[in-house]
Amino acid sequence: MEQVFEQLRPVLLAIAILVITIIIAWLFRRIINKMIIQNARVMRSDPTNYKFIQHLFSALIYIFGFTMAIFTVPELRDLATSLLAGAGILAVAIGFASQHALSNIISGVFIILFKPFRVNDRLEVKQLTGVVEDITLRHTVIRDFENRRILIPNTVISDEVIINSNFGENRICKWIEFSVSFHTDLDLAKKIIREEIEKHPLHIDPRDAAAKAKGDAKVPVRVLRITDFGIRLRGWAWASSAPDGFLMECDLNESIIRRFEQEGIRMALPHQRLEFSGKTVPVVTNSEWPGISEPKQKTPRQ
Repeated sequence: MEQVFEQLRPVLLAIAILVITIIIAWLFRRIINKMIIQNARVMRSDPTNYKFIQHLFSALIYIFGFTMAIFTVPELRDLATSLLAGAGILAVAIGFASQHALSNIISGVFIILFKPFRVNDRLEVKQLTGVVEDITLRHTVIRDFENRRILIPNTVISDEVIINSNFGENRICKWIEFSVSFHTDLDLAKKIIREEIEKHPLHIDPRDAAAKAKGDAKVPVRVLRITDFGIRLRGWAWASSAPDGFLMECDLNESIIRRFEQEGIRMALPHQRLEFSGKTVPVVTNSEWPGISEPKQKTPRQ
């Protein structure tokens, strides 16, 4: 019995080392998570660095623990020694095999150093929009607005053009655009758009002291272009953040449409005019519906 225990002793010791390694890594992650939450609430510090350090040191703890466990078992120790003897060839093989993985780690380090985005930033990458939730050694986790997680490798996101709504400042400008018919009273339409933007609770005044002294409009509304179907108007509305800007845009679209209906302003709609000559063309009206008289025939103008 003692002989069997002596034979199994290295294996049991290796298992114990693995269990202790897992426990230490788990405790380390919990401690770092508490530090991240405390610093984010009290000091309002950026949690990006803490997140990356958490993943980096967790990986180091696992590597150290597994190495200790391997060298505890004599058979595995001899195998590891033989592998180390051919470390040069092994390093080349591992380098080729893990080239993509190492490039992701290096890209993750560059993201932490140069900070093109941080945790809790609102990004748009490859027509995907969401909030950065985590930056790991391999990938970046983005939570979209349907509460799904998007995993983007660090090498991919480093090579892409990123739209960061929180880089530099959080203020955002939303374009409130409407197309009205050619016979619209433009002054009235512009006045409605301006009034609805100004009275919205999420709208902020973007002007500085110099712009106010110069007399710049708080909410500029201009004729953007003349289209085939009507006149395009645009109002500039500012919000303190991207989420507030989205809510403000939705509210303004609804409130301005209601005001247009009240004031009798017609929206521009695509339409086509067909002209025929020498034929009798049926005019399609509401009388085609059941319970209404048959459609009339009309001879078009020659």
